[in-house]
Amino acid sequence: MSGSFPQDSVGLVESQHMHFDESLRLDCGRELPAYGLTYETYGTLNATASNAVLVCHALSGDHHAAGYHDASARKPGWWEACIGPGKPLDTNRFFVVCSNNIGGCHGSTGPTSNNPDTGQPYGADFPMVTVRDWVRTQARLADYLGIARWAAVAGGSLGGMQALQWAIDQPDRVGHAVVIAAAPRLSAQNIAFNEVARQAIRSDPEFHDGRYAARGERPRTGLMLARMLGHITYLSEAAMGAKFGRDRRGSGEGEHGDYGFNYDVEFEVESYLRHQGQSFVDRFDANTYLLMTKALDYFDPAADFGGDLERALGSTRSPFFVASFTSDWRFPPAASREIVRALLDTNRRVSYAEIRADHGHDAFLMPVPRYQAVFSAYMARVAEEVGA
Repeated sequence: MSGSFPQDSVGLVESQHMHFDESLRLDCGRELPAYGLTYETYGTLNATASNAVLVCHALSGDHHAAGYHDASARKPGWWEACIGPGKPLDTNRFFVVCSNNIGGCHGSTGPTSNNPDTGQPYGADFPMVTVRDWVRTQARLADYLGIARWAAVAGGSLGGMQALQWAIDQPDRVGHAVVIAAAPRLSAQNIAFNEVARQAIRSDPEFHDGRYAARGERPRTGLMLARMLGHITYLSEAAMGAKFGRDRRGSGEGEHGDYGFNYDVEFEVESYLRHQGQSFVDRFDANTYLLMTKALDYFDPAADFGGDLERALGSTRSPFFVASFTSDWRFPPAASREIVRALLDTNRRVSYAEIRADHGHDAFLMPVPRYQAVFSAYMARVAEEVGA
């Protein structure tokens, strides 16, 4: 892409950074004496600050949710399908904010940041963070931006879990909660996938108990394997079959060549997964991956209420939009329906859409027509409600 951008894109964007000198007490019992958040905004905040929407990112996401960082960039922000003029989060109507979570590795304070006590990167010494900790930091960012109440808090996957936590912890500051491809807690299978990914990282000889930065090294192989495993779980069997089948590199469909043993990249799906893993290593930090997957494992708002999700949601006041995808086996529709049932049992307003899509968990990132239509319809009502 050269100097022009699609008409439905927010176009060229810049990241911003806010430093907070006020200490932050974390759920783990430790304290950050100060911290910074990197974030981006799209659209214009109206005079009453009533049209602001907070977007929360997923496990490997960051603050760059839409638009392009330079005119030559080939890849836009991670939720480009849903943020921009005329899209569900219409930047002609909404002021959209997305921040990189603390513990991240894209500008916000995290393991790659310097520990003020040592002057060296935190590395493995960075404290454990939770979804509730992220809500606290985002609330302070809202204060800084002059936003007393979000028209909506939205996210997919781990971002959807943050939206759910926002509605529970900050009920007076959430106009609507948009929870997409999420769950009220992880299944044992999901925790198991995360643990295998963590062990791939920790077993890398260059991990050095998380202190690899001090040695000028990185656990590239372990992080690549973790990403490859994760990426498999984000796709459906149908999507992988349609995209790759059993095609081999350098051969047409149905041409299989020599069936002798070959441990090099041979099948197209192997090449794809290795590319995904290698490109991820270039942009992500291994300690951050460990932190984010643990925060995902620990998420369970019902745990503080004896496992009763209805009681956990009893403090919420906002209407909800919940969406799931039929081919998502990582966070299946049944998990979203559990949230919907608990909301209905507490007499909360909830709209639910189960979208037929073959993309697997990653469908929430895709321009699936039915998904965009129902998401747009819901957000159009939110815009009218706030006068946007």
